[in-house]
Amino acid sequence: MHLDVVELRNFYYRTGLGRAAQRAIRDQVVAFWPDAERQSVAGFGFAVPLLRPYLADARRVIGLMPDQQGVMHWPAGMPNVSALCPETRWPLQTGFVDKLVVMHGLETSDAPDALLEECWRVLGPGGKALFVVPNRGGLWSRSDSTPFGYGRPYSLSQLELQLRRSRFLPERHAAVLFQPPSHKRFWKRWGPVWERVGRQMPTALAGGVLVVEVSKQVYAQTGSGSPEAVRRKAGVLEGLRPVPEAKPV
Repeated sequence: MHLDVVELRNFYYRTGLGRAAQRAIRDQVVAFWPDAERQSVAGFGFAVPLLRPYLADARRVIGLMPDQQGVMHWPAGMPNVSALCPETRWPLQTGFVDKLVVMHGLETSDAPDALLEECWRVLGPGGKALFVVPNRGGLWSRSDSTPFGYGRPYSLSQLELQLRRSRFLPERHAAVLFQPPSHKRFWKRWGPVWERVGRQMPTALAGGVLVVEVSKQVYAQTGSGSPEAVRRKAGVLEGLRPVPEAKPV
């Protein structure tokens, strides 16, 4: 079940805890993807807080929001680039996207396999995607005071297995949100310190959110129809030379 866009907007833009969460996750996204110059960047779910760093240089930025959630104008004070769409039928051409960010989309989806199929469809060959989900072993998935307390939390192994089944290749992962999910000023004040310390710990130990980067690998097809990453070379190219026919005496 998707949360309402008003609840998501209020959390990320009107609470101190939400702004701290937005900053911590966005910093990790930028660490993975420092730039997207002349690329098409899309976000699904409520990923728009993470897309702002790419507005200046990307070829285009698109925020897709599921119709069960609702849509809002984004970015504020600029021409709108967000759109309402069915969860598994996006208004994008096949192979259109170079980079895709999914937050508050996968764990709340009623049809996660179909959603991942749509993610695969819109990505171009070699395209990258980031999936941001609540960590099953973290504190944030156990508190309904934040959006990460809703939907299905994942362990790292569970998420990577589901992504592999959908033909994605996991590349890198990280954990963020090590501060407790509390609106109390004391915890928010020490939030940056928690993040610095937490990044030195094992991924699944305490981070409230998992961020997994995957790529779309497209394989060539063999004559039998089975996938093959690189075709075998013909025998003559492997160093085998044809034997000349003997001339008649």
